[in-house]
Amino acid sequence: MKNYIKIHPNDVVAVALSPLAAGTVISIDGTTVTLKEDIPQGHKFALVAIHEGDPIIKYGYPIGYAKADIPQGGWIHVHNIKTGLGDLLNYTYDRKVTPISPTEERFFDGYRRPNGKVGVRNEIWIIPTVGCVNNIATTIERQAQKFKTGTIDDIAAFPHPYGCSQMGDDQEHTRSILADLINHPNAGGVLVLGLGCENSNIDVLKEYIGEYDANRVKFLVCQESDDEIADALKLIEELAAYAGSFHREPISCSELIIGMKCGGSDGLSGITANPTVGAFSDKLISKGGTTILTEVPEMFGAETLLMNRCNDEELFDKTVNLINDFKNYFKSHNQTIYENPSPGNKKGGISTLEDKSMGCTQKSGSAPVMGVLSYGEPVSTKGLNLLSAPGNDLVAATALAASGAHIVLFTTGRGTPFASPVPTVKISSNSNIAKKKQNWIDFNCGVLTEDVTLDELSDQLFDFVVAVASGKKVKAEEAGFHDMAIFKQGVTL
Repeated sequence: MKNYIKIHPNDVVAVALSPLAAGTVISIDGTTVTLKEDIPQGHKFALVAIHEGDPIIKYGYPIGYAKADIPQGGWIHVHNIKTGLGDLLNYTYDRKVTPISPTEERFFDGYRRPNGKVGVRNEIWIIPTVGCVNNIATTIERQAQKFKTGTIDDIAAFPHPYGCSQMGDDQEHTRSILADLINHPNAGGVLVLGLGCENSNIDVLKEYIGEYDANRVKFLVCQESDDEIADALKLIEELAAYAGSFHREPISCSELIIGMKCGGSDGLSGITANPTVGAFSDKLISKGGTTILTEVPEMFGAETLLMNRCNDEELFDKTVNLINDFKNYFKSHNQTIYENPSPGNKKGGISTLEDKSMGCTQKSGSAPVMGVLSYGEPVSTKGLNLLSAPGNDLVAATALAASGAHIVLFTTGRGTPFASPVPTVKISSNSNIAKKKQNWIDFNCGVLTEDVTLDELSDQLFDFVVAVASGKKVKAEEAGFHDMAIFKQGVTL
């Protein structure tokens, strides 16, 4: 097992893959380094003497600047490094696009819908139009489990606090996200549950849903029903009869859409889990598939790497707007753009937003950026897409599902139990959390520091994703977890 790693030949730091004691003597690239202090797992130490004001290079790029002189072998963290990032920047398109070569077709067992779309689950979803009916929705979910038979994978409600007392973009976002979920092909049947007096009532929401199959989507206005629970259960029985007619069949992985997100990251996330997801992304794209990368604030500091991989200048301009729009959102609320990383990130070894972002963007692999999506916009272009959404785990994962992701790959160094509207695969960056939280973690990338290569591990992840797409339940599904969250930005009436 390796105890430390220098990620890029130009780096002036190395990262401890396991705790290293003061006085440990190591050799990297012919240079001998004696550690001046204890280095926790995931944290950085200096390979050379670094002077105050010097850039600190990791991943081959500056992740900040030294706040004081740092001796060779010294621990580098928040006490002696600061961000080098500012506010809005001017960007120049420096195209560096490497196409992904096609590889052999691969198949999974999924559900083909009458409109041609593909699902990896055959579930019945209960979607409230407004938070006022959340308890009714969860009661219906509980009583409707008797209809979960045959090929129906699950019956789940998705409560949320919105749908009324909203204005402007907030109201539009709620309607878009709800409509996206109603149209999601992982749902073989949908009950849209309204109150009746809300802003985003069923009649309004139908305009956002567009054409729909009346066998697949049913509507119930609670204020118009004498017994909304009984009426809802009758509708779900009809939906179950319809959804139960679908069966899994072989479908090309070229039709898979996979979302990519990280949270609770540590110093190993950008070394193990995120590069593995990036290699997976390239492999799926090589088979004609689609991936979506989000959490825009965690692209700050690494955004030029994505911008220069845009397939054309129009996409470059959209990516610039993606970044600057989020920066302006921060500024409009008088918040510091670079108020990141989180306390958990810092404990795990991440020192600056550049450090976090360089690790985060490893999930994008090397494929060209082929699409840039606004919040709530369904994906329409195959290949790698960028999606406008915040870093918040539940909000971003819901946004990925709403844009069409069948599955979300979620990398973590700290662990988290949350779910999303679609199967959410928890991928650990280190073996410790994988062993400790076996009820949370689905796939362990900590073995990348041991005796497994990136190519081997990304192949294993590809096999795992195909299994999940074919019906294997992830840990959150086994626990019965279903979550959703909508991006709240504006005024509540």
